[in-house]
This record gives sequence, C-alpha cells and structure tokens, in this order.
Amino acid sequence: MDTVVTYLILSFIVSFLLGSIPWGVIISKLAFKKDLRDEGSGNIGTTNAMRTLGKAGGAAVFALDFGKGLLSGWLAAYVFAPAVAGVPMDIAAADGELLLGISSNPTLNPVALCMALAFAGCALGHIFSPWLKFHGGKGIAVAAACLLFVYGPVGFLIEVAVFAAGVLATRYVSVGSIAAAVVCPLLGLYFYWGNWVAWVIILATALVVIWAHRANIGRLRAGTENRIGSKKKVAQ
Repeated sequence: MDTVVTYLILSFIVSFLLGSIPWGVIISKLAFKKDLRDEGSGNIGTTNAMRTLGKAGGAAVFALDFGKGLLSGWLAAYVFAPAVAGVPMDIAAADGELLLGISSNPTLNPVALCMALAFAGCALGHIFSPWLKFHGGKGIAVAAACLLFVYGPVGFLIEVAVFAAGVLATRYVSVGSIAAAVVCPLLGLYFYWGNWVAWVIILATALVVIWAHRANIGRLRAGTENRIGSKKKVAQ
C-alpha cells in the first residue's frame, strides 16, 4: 500500500511540475524580449500569445503547453499506472482500459486515481505555477493534451469537438474553453464510472479551470469579451 501511495503522489507531483513550466513567459522573454504577462490580457496562454506575439509565437506556446500535458499523461499511463496496478509495462500498454477508459473493476481504482491525479497535477500546475508566484494560465491546452491518455482518443476528440463548436458558434475562444471544461466531468462519468474518488478529482479540476476563466465570464456577461478577429484592445 505504501508503494501504491508513493506512485500516486509521484504522478501528481511530476505532472504538477511539468504543468508549472511557464512556456508563455519563457518564449516571450527569450524570443520576443517582452513579458507576456505585461501584454494584452496578461495571460500566459495560447490566445494571448497569438494576439501579442503573432502566429509563430502563439503556435510555439501552444505546442509546448500541449506537450507538457502529453508528457504528463504519458508518464501516468505508461510509468506510474502500471506500477500501481502491479503489472508489467508492456502488458498494461496493451490493455485497452488504460487508453480507452477505466472500468468499474475495483482492482483498477489505483490506476484510475493515478490518471486523475496526473490530469489534476498538470492543469493545476499550469494555473498555479510556483515559478510565477502561484499565478499562471487557464489550463485548457495542457489539460486537453493530458486527456488524450486519461480519456483516450475518443474522449479527447469529443473534448476538441466541443471546444471547436463553442468557438465556431460564438467566435469566443473562452466560450469553447469553458464548454470543454463543463463537458469534461460529464465524460468522466462514462470513462470512470464506479471510480468515484478519481471522478471527484476530475470534477474538482474542471471547476478550477472554469474558475480560472472568471474574468472571461465577467467580460462575456458585460459584452466586452474579444471575439476572434476583433481589432479591439484586449481587455485586462
């Protein structure tokens, strides 16, 4: 049991540290000689990077933020989860339950917890980066990438479709992001049915991601949120 707990803690901590890397700040300072926190909306994520650093800068921030989410999910699925399940890595990798959803089999609860903790870790690390005095981004890109392993390809594609539908319907990136966060725990009811502790972790993480969009929600209500293609000054 102590070994299982150790791996579960490691899954969260490693993912948190990966998620906490503030690529938006690093890229803006090294490549553009500016601090993304002082530009546009002040957010360190892809949307503000695209608006203030241009397409190349925005693409770089997205790729690296997405990459740290992928790495968090991969480590959870192929390093920590097999360890807590007590099976060899190659057997676990061949088991569809790791990539297509976790069943309600009680023996898989540690695996479900490991995946959920990795998801929480990378998202919370991005939102509350210790390198930025526990400030950060909004967690969408990094969380979505991790979901490729937590929910599998099908769940990931559903999340992408929800995000895209929200953006296309409204031309607000924030609407797509919030919609994807709302759907996340609903999908978790399917993929993690019976693993309620893991599902609560996913739910709590999704709520934090929505909370991170509180300024966007306020601007949406006030009608001052910038749409895609808008030439207005980005709201602070």
